Amino acid sequence: MAVATLEKSLEEKKAAHRLLAEYRYELRPVQGGYANRTLYINLSDRTILEKPVTQEMKDIFTGGRGFALWLLWNAVDGDTRWDDPKNELVIANGPISGITAYPGSGKSTVVTISPLTGSVMDSNGGGYFGPYLKFAGWDALEIQGKAERDVIIVIDGDEGRVTIEEAPLEDVDTHLLVRELTRMYAKNERDQISISVVSAGQGADHVLYAGLNLSWYDVRRKEVRVKQAARGGSGRVFRDKKLKAIVVRYSGLRGDSNGPVNMALIRKAGRRINREIATLDDEQNQMRRVGTPYLVEIMNYFDLLPVHNFRYGSHPDARKIESGVWKNLFTQGVPDGCWAGCTLSCSHGVDHFHLKTGPYAGQAVLVDGPEYETVAGVGANLGIFDPWAILEINFYCDTYGIDTISFANSVAFVMECYQEGILNRERTGGLDLTWGNAEAVLELLHQMARGEGFGRVVGQGVRRMKQYFAETYGTDPQFLHDIGMEVKGLEFSEYVTKESLAQQGGYAMALKGAQHDEAWLIFMDQVRNQLPTFEDKAEALHYFPLWRTWFSLHGLCKLPWNDILPANNAETDEPEKVPEHVENYTWLYEGVTGKPVTPEDLILQSERVYNFQRVFNLKMGFGTREHDYPPYRAMGPVTVAEYESRAERYDRQLREEVGVDPGGMTTEEKMARLREYREARYEQLLDAVYARRGWDKHGIPTLETLRRLGIDFPDVVELVESRRRELEGS
Repeated sequence: MAVATLEKSLEEKKAAHRLLAEYRYELRPVQGGYANRTLYINLSDRTILEKPVTQEMKDIFTGGRGFALWLLWNAVDGDTRWDDPKNELVIANGPISGITAYPGSGKSTVVTISPLTGSVMDSNGGGYFGPYLKFAGWDALEIQGKAERDVIIVIDGDEGRVTIEEAPLEDVDTHLLVRELTRMYAKNERDQISISVVSAGQGADHVLYAGLNLSWYDVRRKEVRVKQAARGGSGRVFRDKKLKAIVVRYSGLRGDSNGPVNMALIRKAGRRINREIATLDDEQNQMRRVGTPYLVEIMNYFDLLPVHNFRYGSHPDARKIESGVWKNLFTQGVPDGCWAGCTLSCSHGVDHFHLKTGPYAGQAVLVDGPEYETVAGVGANLGIFDPWAILEINFYCDTYGIDTISFANSVAFVMECYQEGILNRERTGGLDLTWGNAEAVLELLHQMARGEGFGRVVGQGVRRMKQYFAETYGTDPQFLHDIGMEVKGLEFSEYVTKESLAQQGGYAMALKGAQHDEAWLIFMDQVRNQLPTFEDKAEALHYFPLWRTWFSLHGLCKLPWNDILPANNAETDEPEKVPEHVENYTWLYEGVTGKPVTPEDLILQSERVYNFQRVFNLKMGFGTREHDYPPYRAMGPVTVAEYESRAERYDRQLREEVGVDPGGMTTEEKMARLREYREARYEQLLDAVYARRGWDKHGIPTLETLRRLGIDFPDVVELVESRRRELEGS
């Protein structure tokens, strides 16, 4: 009876859809990794059309993030804001995305003008949407304009049909919506694997750091699951355009759906890494049993786990949320890949979790995750060492469409403000925001989703709260800036960087803001001391952001690159680069496209796109040196308590590195001297990195760099030269 009732409900909801626009297109096979078309949709005037992917686009921008940046560049100007109808939401896959013989090959990248940063944002996500979009006929989906009422876009890759449909009755929250639409557009239960849905959630109507959920159907659990493209507010843009969901259908998935030129070469790479995963994963990071939470105890041991808004790097209660806890909670023995053929299988979940709060209290749900970033963020950084509370927060962030990283750091910021007396119960609407108060954190999260109370304030992100607290409560702006863990408006991902100058630069110089997917250098720099000079750090901050960019050009997950290592990797000349796996990727690229490449060729692909995105930031009014600085807490201790918790370490550094005897100095005097030293070193790092990247002292790519990379388009050159003249006062 319950199933029949559900079916009737779905029939009623689909019957309420109103067709607003339709476009028929010719179905064509993918060739060498490319569909050779992009799909443009304008929700304001309901235009649907296709654009060709030219050879020049492929040569310069490669695919994925590169294509998305190019499409967005041509759609907006420097005055376009995130909520302008002119702003676009672009989702692109990449030429390697969609192969099934190599793990981690199902990613796509979302690009838009960000509500948080005001500049261009990229965020990658798993699930089946990216590959299915390509196989349905499209290398990228470009959405512009705003609908009048909630709509869904349906891309049917079996029929060659795109529709915009008014969808008034479906639920907005992700865990309900993706299930409804998967059932609605599948022909039968088995066909649900042919559907992938992009959604946000009710939180995306209010929260600036809302993200997107990308779905796939788990045939073993018989559940629709989601991965996130969470960073930077793409979900807020999605809902501002009155998008309720995007549905793609493709039922013909095969191992050669990507149109590879040399399948044997792809299988060669796949056999090699799959053998490593089968034999080495259990003794290395146990990605198939635990996934990324294996990092919790490692970060805690090395004083890198964020605690209490990044004040500290470890906590004795971290054992309560370390990997063994999650191994016992995750369903074991079920392949957990978020794309077909991914043997790394790190997308774990907790089945039949019973919710205690919010609109779905009492219901049993599947919680996808948590990943390390969520455990560290909403767990240790908020002082919540209760795995059940972390799971509840994780679930609600996902279904509401809220990025767990920005949520965690925004709440940690207000918790510290509460501790410091900047906030009180009156200002928080009665919420007791003391460290570890999971009940208050969950209430805050539900307020955000409803757009109510103090949740509306916290949902604006750290940068806006700093300004608001300074203006409203008369708080010292410098203190707020020092403890507000954001760069360019984007909240930090969850690693403490006080003792790693290279990682401070990795976060602060990242194009979109403080996200570790550009450069994760803490172990090389802090733990192993492999980057002793500024030149060494600059070289790492040149190579690794480019290498990590490469994955987003092709629709690949980074985890198979360095979370499983060949047995002899430590014996290679450059083990941090994992040379055998880099060779695998040269095989994959040649196997898909038919073009032989070297590792240097792959870096060149990224260097073009990376520098173009830097210029894009310049176009939006950013992209210069002044925007590449971290808050001081990322560099050193802001408060007396922080310094004194590691006094032996800091006193030793004053003696040995700064050449100052701390004896007889007050803690405040020692902090000031240490700060002066560390900030000066950071300036030296900026100079070294800019020089290595081929940028001038302002952080702008030189004309020589633009010419060498072939991105010296007339409008790019004009923009760069004009901005440089402004900065130099000539």
